[in-house]
Amino acid sequence: MKTKTYIFASLLLVSGIALAQKGNLKRANQLFEMRAYNEAAEIYETKEHTQEMLQNLADSYYYNANLQKAIKNYRELFITYKDSLDLEYYFRYAQALKGVKNYKDADKYLRIYYNKDVNTMAFIENIEQTTPHTFNIKQLNDPNSKSDFGASFYGDDKIAFASTRNIESPTYAWNELPYLDLYYATLTKDGGVKDVTPFSDAINTETHESNAIFSKDGKTMYFNRTNTTRKKTDNERVAQIKIYKAELVDGNWTNVTALPFTSNAFSTEHPALSKDEKTLYFASDMPGTLGSFDIYKVAINDDGTYGEPENLGPTINTKHREQFPFISDYGVLYFSSNGLEGFGGLDVFRSNMVNGVFDKPVNLGSSINSNLDDFAFVIKEKENKGFVSSNRSGYDKIFYFGREENMLSKYLVEGIVQDKNTKELLPGSLVTLFDEGGNVIQDSLVGDTASYLFKISPNKKYKVRGTRKAYIPQDVEFSTDKEGKIQHNIYLSLESFEHAEERVKENDKGVVQVELDKIYFDFDKSDIREDAAKTLNVLVDLMKKYPTMEIEVSAHTDARGSDQYNLDLSKRRAASTLEYLVSQGIDRSRLKSIGYGEMQPLNKCVKEGICSEEEYDVNRRCEFTILN
Repeated sequence: MKTKTYIFASLLLVSGIALAQKGNLKRANQLFEMRAYNEAAEIYETKEHTQEMLQNLADSYYYNANLQKAIKNYRELFITYKDSLDLEYYFRYAQALKGVKNYKDADKYLRIYYNKDVNTMAFIENIEQTTPHTFNIKQLNDPNSKSDFGASFYGDDKIAFASTRNIESPTYAWNELPYLDLYYATLTKDGGVKDVTPFSDAINTETHESNAIFSKDGKTMYFNRTNTTRKKTDNERVAQIKIYKAELVDGNWTNVTALPFTSNAFSTEHPALSKDEKTLYFASDMPGTLGSFDIYKVAINDDGTYGEPENLGPTINTKHREQFPFISDYGVLYFSSNGLEGFGGLDVFRSNMVNGVFDKPVNLGSSINSNLDDFAFVIKEKENKGFVSSNRSGYDKIFYFGREENMLSKYLVEGIVQDKNTKELLPGSLVTLFDEGGNVIQDSLVGDTASYLFKISPNKKYKVRGTRKAYIPQDVEFSTDKEGKIQHNIYLSLESFEHAEERVKENDKGVVQVELDKIYFDFDKSDIREDAAKTLNVLVDLMKKYPTMEIEVSAHTDARGSDQYNLDLSKRRAASTLEYLVSQGIDRSRLKSIGYGEMQPLNKCVKEGICSEEEYDVNRRCEFTILN
């Protein structure tokens, strides 16, 4: 949502710009270009509502998190100029709508933007059950807090953070707050801070400083600093951000230098150190970035030099903003993104490193993410505590949190599918999870291990069903009420029809059939005779016993007569047999009929005049193949 001093790497230095009265449109555009959004919006509000004006006005409110006014102007923009809008306005309008929790309307615009289905409410419901932890967060108790963010661990009992509390600092035109300085403070037992102290003038200057991190020995600091000069890029005059390094010598921070891979042409920001301090992670919009900002890493060599920055790639980065990386002692990457599916604005995600590569990020859920911006997440994994920043209250604030395992993620049902009699695993079986209303929640074809796992919820009743071709389905009901188990291990033991019924046999081609006495038809007829009906009633009883059984009725003739005649006759006989089964109460959807004529003989009698009557008779038959 609010693209503030810490978010857009292209921070502006617009001190000296002040408008005491309403200006002209050119002046408003200049202010908008320099991202003095509050002042630009004041002028735009007095101007004619052209497409350009509405775009800039809506964006001005959007970038300063004045979402209701942003939505109002985006709505007018879309009503009036929808057919000529760049696709990125769909994204920003949707983000503004998500910022006020209007997910239904936001999804409409995101579906167009991504050209795929988007269902935020379904995502939220799912993430509550799958995110590994829940967080208890409280705002850091600091009566002098202004706009504060980006807490980092500074020794055992201190934190460092950025703040606008220095009222003597120049005012930043973007949000009309003082420029950012870096502070450190001692944590108190009641969830607050004391002895808040600014870093020395070697660190804090008349521009922005933020996002400080420290080596384990406390002698090295990396932090953000905004350039004092602006560079014109993409029709905007911006002051880029660089990552600086400082050294603690005799109790004083000194040797403050920009890292060699930084530049006046792009921004590098939000440094984070790996546990072994051999890799520095950061965010940047440098050339090669996939989107607005990406997460990068760079090697820190033993001699103090640096390698070439490496983009973490499309698993982590999107075409939008990925920022604020943090690497925990467990090697977990935490970062914020508004390009991955989330609750609105920047959300915090985690990604585990597997075989040297970060896996698909997981949203940390609603206990830490809000509909606005949540960022600058840091944690001590062993202690399950840390800090996160958010503008959910209207201003940037620091929150501390405790972390617990998400019990909802522990509600699950799992098991394997096996043959009831042989105990062999049955890969390729279908396992389906139903709610108590019989609605399918999820299904899965089990793999080589024949195992399945479904996430479930507390205080509900479920049914899990295993099905497989030529096997009797098995249903198992269970509940997760307050007295029920969190985890359910259910072995689905399926019995084949062949083992359960003497009449069911598998032939040498692997086809499973119901063996019935031979059905006879009158010459050149397809009517079901009385003796044939008695035979078919055996199949009727079997299909009623197993309501999911599906059968293919196939009819065959011998080789005597013309090919077409025999094919047509077999089709009529198969169809007549099917109709009889339907007349006895078998649902038509469970049946299929096909006539093969003389195409599938069981012996060598493939033409007329070469076999005895008994041999030809072998090929005149009806077969009943189990399809399911």
